[in-house]
Amino acid sequence: MSPVVFVHGFACTHADWRLQTAHFSGAHPTFAPDLRGHGATHARPADCSIETYGADIAALLDGKDLSGAALVGHSMGCRVVLQAYLNAPERIAALALIDGSYLGASDPVLIQDYSSFARTLFASMFLSPSELGAEIAERALRLPEAVGAALFPRMVRWDAANMERALASVQVPLLVIQSTYLNAERKRVALKPGETTPWLDLVRRKAPQAQIEIVPGVGHFPQLEAPEQVNKLLSGLIKT
Repeated sequence: MSPVVFVHGFACTHADWRLQTAHFSGAHPTFAPDLRGHGATHARPADCSIETYGADIAALLDGKDLSGAALVGHSMGCRVVLQAYLNAPERIAALALIDGSYLGASDPVLIQDYSSFARTLFASMFLSPSELGAEIAERALRLPEAVGAALFPRMVRWDAANMERALASVQVPLLVIQSTYLNAERKRVALKPGETTPWLDLVRRKAPQAQIEIVPGVGHFPQLEAPEQVNKLLSGLIKT
């Protein structure tokens, strides 16, 4: 039974994967850690970066002697699983990237007021107001301000320095599940079947073997908003 490791996004927690761990845990060893500085895992801001997170996931695979693992990342977690693959490709059999993006061409980000930044960022992640959206936005505000202010710019810099190399390095099955994108005005909008984005175009250039699937009509958290569809897609990737 292939192990599965789920990696959450910026200012999120392992709880974003509750509908996936419930679905897959009966047939697979499943892991959904809180990254440093998030949820129940405390950390100094200096220790919160994509490089550190990727090393942590690679260390999890090594420490539990897991091989043939499928790594599933959401949003920032897409970067983390790609970094983990760079660190420990011999232990990884498949990758899934859920509603990822490429921010490396963006202007440098300086976050002076994390609360305002987080409220604006998360307000656009759902297509319409909902209890789930409000819950996730409030949770994002519980990320320590020093962690959030340091981590987000590091994520942008990781994109610029490493994203293309990381995608090009992938030699295992790669599933990309996309539901939204940031348009030219930096507003998040839903994707329709057949549409593409600069992020998806980058994936096609650097990892042409990738299977790209659109989940329409939902926001940035398809694993919570359309879990049956996401779980079905992941089931095609995760080997029994």
